[in-house]
This record gives sequence, structure tokens and C-alpha cells, in this order.
Amino acid sequence: MTLADLTRLAQAGEGLTLEFKRKVPHPARLAKEVIALANTEGGRLLIGVDDDGTVTGLKDAIEEEYALREALALHCDPPVVYSTERVPLTPKRDVLVVRVPVSARRPHFLVAGDEVDPPAAYVRVGESSVEASKEAVRLMRLRAAEGPGVTFEYGDKEALLMRYLDAYGRITVAAFAQLAAIPVRRASHTLVLLTRAGLLRHHLDAREDFFTRGYGEAPVNGTPAR
Repeated sequence: MTLADLTRLAQAGEGLTLEFKRKVPHPARLAKEVIALANTEGGRLLIGVDDDGTVTGLKDAIEEEYALREALALHCDPPVVYSTERVPLTPKRDVLVVRVPVSARRPHFLVAGDEVDPPAAYVRVGESSVEASKEAVRLMRLRAAEGPGVTFEYGDKEALLMRYLDAYGRITVAAFAQLAAIPVRRASHTLVLLTRAGLLRHHLDAREDFFTRGYGEAPVNGTPAR
């Protein structure tokens, strides 16, 4: 990457696939950002760029790169695939570019090293890295499994859900549980299965994930679907 390329990226601002750090942050915080990129659509982390896009560079990029490797080795489970590149800013300052592809091994979890805090998965929502919902984690696991298909019973509650979505466009787990008068756990399970089958689409959200109609066609007369 050239300095001109880097400058254009910085001017574009942070977003779903781009994160800035002025310097290597606390190891667990750094790992969280990389995990979120790997769990979502991949992207780049620019270390040596301020939040406002100002390219400041690092005095000792080699040392910072070492800190990066140590942080990711310690706090990512399973390990995240990434690559790094140092882009010279001045003879004494560089920007560290960390490229993170979307992972085939997701979900990745942040291991904080503290028994009080259990491992948590993170995803990107806009320009932020947020903790993934149970539904997001389960969908990542199901997609990674690449099974032959999904089998479920399409009944009255599923039909009610589709009618609701036709009328209102979106629904959350809590709203579906209330609509169908079922436990939240069952509502979550149903929405995940319908998403995996292509009947719904799952949308990440910083406050509460939601679901919309997908591309698949609902089965007729309550027939089990694959």
C-alpha cells in the first residue's frame, strides 16, 4: 500500500470494514477490534491513524507490531488469520496496516484472561465493535458447519411471523416471543432456523438484532421444510 492509498483510506473515515487506532491499545481491546472484523465482513485496522482520520504514524512500528502479535495470540480463540504491512510516513514514522479477512472459522471469541469475564464474540455494526448476540453466534456456527440443510416444522406460529413481517417489515426475538406467546429461547431458536433456511434475514444492530423476510418461499400447509 502506498502512502497515497493510505491517506485516501483515512479520509474515508471509519466504517464497517475500517477501524483506526492512534497506537496499539490495551491487548484485549485490540483483539476485540480484530475479532469483530473477522466475525463480520473482514476489513483493515490502521494503527497510527487518529479517530478523525489524521495520519500520525508510529515511532516504533516494529515494537507495535510485536505487541499486536502478542495480543492476538493471547486473546483470540480460535486464532484469527491476519497480515500486516508497514507504510512509511516519514523516515522515522510508519503506519501499521492490519488486514483481516472474513473468517471461515468464525465465531472467534475474545479471551480476556479473567475467569470473571467469560469469552465473548464481537461483530462490527457500522463503525463500532459490539458484542454479538446469541443469535449471531449461533448463525455463525451453523454457517461454518456447512450442513446439508435445515429441517423444521412450519406451523401456525411461523405463519403468524411471516404475516407480521409482511405488515411491519422487521421483528426482534423479544417481539416474536411476545407475538407468538412462546418463551424467548424458543423464539430465538425459531428465528435462527428460519434464517438458516433462507426464509429470514438476520441484521446486526448495536441495540438489538432484528430479522426481516428473506429470499426463500415459505412451505405450504405446514409441510416440513429443508
